[in-house]
Amino acid sequence: MLPNPAFIIYEEKLRANLELIRSVALAAEVDIILALKAFAYWPAFPLIADYLNGATASSLNEALLIQKHLQGQLHTYAPAYHPTAVEQLAAISSHLTFNSLREMDRYAAIWDAEKIDQAPENRPLASRGLRVNPEYSPVEIALYNPASPYSRLGETLPNLPSRPPAGLEGLHVHTLCESTAGQTAELIKRVQAQFGHYLRKLRWLNLGGGHLMTKEDYQLEKLISALQGLRSSYPKLKIILEPGAAIVWQTGELHAKVLDIIDNYGRRTALLNVSFTCHMPDTLEMPYRPQVRGAHQEATDAGYAYRLGGVSCLAGDYLDAYYFDQPLLVGDTIIFEDMAHYTTVKSTMFNGVAHPAIVLLDEAGKVKASRTFGFEDYERRMG
Repeated sequence: MLPNPAFIIYEEKLRANLELIRSVALAAEVDIILALKAFAYWPAFPLIADYLNGATASSLNEALLIQKHLQGQLHTYAPAYHPTAVEQLAAISSHLTFNSLREMDRYAAIWDAEKIDQAPENRPLASRGLRVNPEYSPVEIALYNPASPYSRLGETLPNLPSRPPAGLEGLHVHTLCESTAGQTAELIKRVQAQFGHYLRKLRWLNLGGGHLMTKEDYQLEKLISALQGLRSSYPKLKIILEPGAAIVWQTGELHAKVLDIIDNYGRRTALLNVSFTCHMPDTLEMPYRPQVRGAHQEATDAGYAYRLGGVSCLAGDYLDAYYFDQPLLVGDTIIFEDMAHYTTVKSTMFNGVAHPAIVLLDEAGKVKASRTFGFEDYERRMG
């Protein structure tokens, strides 16, 4: 018996994604690492470590989680760093990317000193990188598009000196979101056109995330060809990709139950024991329509229409109608498909709403790891 509500993650599906991703890394001779901003359920890290050689963090907490549970390369980037965190990040990260030239200069003395008490013995400090904005992104939703000319994320070309400043060893770009191989190829073309004079002098280039290579219709050969072309142009340059969603794409579900049915003026809403604003925020922010097992997203002749309502008090905590072949009843299970990425890492306890359990099932279908949440977790967050 599995808990409900619960995020259910399938090890067998995760392994299949990892095998495909590793094959791309080998064919293109690039490094592909896990982005914790999309998936940070560390009980699954031992499996991920069998296929990938590191991860990327967006904060000190994520970096510490990688250091403790995953090992390998540790790339760190944040839009700005708290002054008290930079020395520790320089010590434990393999690569540390700054968002601006000013911030990189502000902390140059750390590298000038060449030694930090927290650094492991005989381990050099992190290789320094700079995020740049190529002003290209196929993402149409402003909330998820970092490539505006006025974006706070990264330096645009006019801000850069003609030569890489002292201490800079790599560039980082991130402008994609669930994008195609053709869009990655276009990003590479834009980066080469704008920053090629830097790439010839640097050690590495991080192409960020958004490369949805595990999606069924993704053109893998096109991605591999684009990456190989980039490598042939800059043979000494290490290429890194850090997909988040692709690693856990279609590997998990969110199981919920119907708590009540509300009918006002003939419009029925099934109230669930989960919340869209608390547990699936991208369904409201992106927005996107998750697949619901056994339901249709378009009206059918025999369909029973129900809006799906969350259990928080936010008025907009619902999704517009889905169509079911049978009437819903209190106690029915509702399964939201593809709920492993950008869910557990973005979920909240707003309203004190019960947080779904997180369960990892092994390849025999048995529980390998499980985390449940109760009052004590809510109490600790509040004081």
